[in-house]
Amino acid sequence: MEGWTVAVQFVPHLRFQVPFGRRSGAKQDRELQRKLGFCVSFGFESDISCLKSIKASLEDPSGYLSSWDFSNHTEGFICKFLGIECWSANESKVLKIKLSDLGLKGHFPQGLANCSYLIGLDLSGNKLSGPLPEDIGRILPFIISLDLSSNSFSGKIPRSLANCSYLNVLKLENNEFSGEILAQLGQLKRLNTFSVANNLLSGQVPNFGSYTAITAESYANNAGLCGKPLKRCQSTLVKALESNSVVIAAAAGFGFAFPFSFCFFLPRAPSVRRLWVFYRGFKLW
Repeated sequence: MEGWTVAVQFVPHLRFQVPFGRRSGAKQDRELQRKLGFCVSFGFESDISCLKSIKASLEDPSGYLSSWDFSNHTEGFICKFLGIECWSANESKVLKIKLSDLGLKGHFPQGLANCSYLIGLDLSGNKLSGPLPEDIGRILPFIISLDLSSNSFSGKIPRSLANCSYLNVLKLENNEFSGEILAQLGQLKRLNTFSVANNLLSGQVPNFGSYTAITAESYANNAGLCGKPLKRCQSTLVKALESNSVVIAAAAGFGFAFPFSFCFFLPRAPSVRRLWVFYRGFKLW
C-alpha cells in the first residue's frame, strides 16, 4: 500500500501518526517508533530553545515570526505559532515546521537540532543562502520530509544526508548546489519524492535502484549530470577528447628500447580522424 500511516500510542493522552513511504522496513519502522516515543515522552524545553534559535538566526523582513511570543509559558503555547505543528495540541513538542514563502534570510538554522523529534521541515521559497551543515544528518535524525527548494543554498550536498534513513521526501531544486551528488544518497530506500533540478550539479547521479521512481525531471537543468535516467556517463578520456584537440605522441626510435612511435591526431570531435604509425621515421600506416 502506498501512503499508509502507522498510529502509535507512546504516552497517556498522546496519539500521533508517523507516515512511512513505500516498502518501509518493518525493523526500521519499529526503531523509529521506539526512538520517537522516547523523545516525545520527555520535556519540551529543547523545543522552545529550538524555535528561539530559529527566530534569532533568521532575518524576517516582513515580521512573520513576530507572533512567536515566548513570554507565554502555558503548556502547548508554541503549538499556536505560525508554521508550527505539534505532536499534540496541548504539548510543546514540535512535529513539523512549515515556514515557506516568508521572505526569510540567513543560513540553515543550526538550532533545529533541539527539535529532536522533528519529522517535517519546509523552508522553501525563502532567501536562505550558504552551505548546508555537514552534520545535517545529526541535526535532523528522524526527518521524513525535507523541502529546501527555491532558496539560494550553495556548496555541496552533505554526505550526512544519507544518514537520514527515514526520508520519504527530499526537495532541493532551484538552489545553487554544486559538485557531485554523492552515491550514498542511493541508500535512501524510502525515498519516493526527490528533486535537485535547477542547480549547478555535475557527475554521475546516484543509483536509487528499483524501489523508487526517480525521473529525468528530478535532475533537470544540471548540465553536468549523467547516468540513468539521464544520458550515459562518458569516461574521463572521452570527455577530454571531445573538449579539446589533443595530440598524443609516444616518441621512440633512435637509441630507445621501443622502435615504434605513435602519433594520434584528434581534432575536436568524439571520433578519431587520423592515426599515424611510424617506424624509425617512416610512416607505416
